Amino acid sequence: MRFTRTCLAVTTLTALAALLSPAAAADAAPGRAAAPGDTVTLAVRDALASLPVQDEDRAGYVRTKFRHWVDADKDGCNTRQEVLKAEALEAPVQGPQCALSGGSWYSPYDDVYFTDARQLDIDHLVPLAEAWDSGASAWSAQEREAYANDLGDDRALIAVSAKSNRSKADQDPSTWLPPFAGYRCQYASDWVADKVRWGLTVDPSEQAALSETLTRCPEEQISVTRAR
Repeated sequence: MRFTRTCLAVTTLTALAALLSPAAAADAAPGRAAAPGDTVTLAVRDALASLPVQDEDRAGYVRTKFRHWVDADKDGCNTRQEVLKAEALEAPVQGPQCALSGGSWYSPYDDVYFTDARQLDIDHLVPLAEAWDSGASAWSAQEREAYANDLGDDRALIAVSAKSNRSKADQDPSTWLPPFAGYRCQYASDWVADKVRWGLTVDPSEQAALSETLTRCPEEQISVTRAR
């Protein structure tokens, strides 16, 4: 199962030199700005502290500004189908036009197993509306499409029960955490990682909720490859 996820941008790799793993720090050229493709490794609480804090603004948001479930690699399977195949506990049978039958999945949000993919949603861990609020409103259409179909980091998209996904909707951790308490540390860590990966901000209540959740979790190192 694909359970890992990633946090936001820092202005320079030098600024994080004290937090990076020795290998990552050695690779960082002094004074060079962080760029897409750069990977940083740091404690998740330090990663959270590195995220800019800013009030959110949803002005102008519509979901269609994030084109999603595309077939980026032209293999006949769209993003939803790719995630279902990657996260299956028991692989489904793939038919024409990537129709999937059989298979089994686990929804970590609510600790439930499924054998029917139609009962699953593919969740954007950091919802599209939340991404918009946190910086994506300034992105190009191509960047928003890349975000909405991010298969480059297995924390970004996750197969979960339709019930839990629709309960979450576009809420951040200040108002919604997975019903299954055993997954909340992973969820908070992955949320931070995803925001780092895409250079997004956090608002004050979101930061406070993540910080409180992580204080109850074992300290963890996360590695994040910058998407932008």
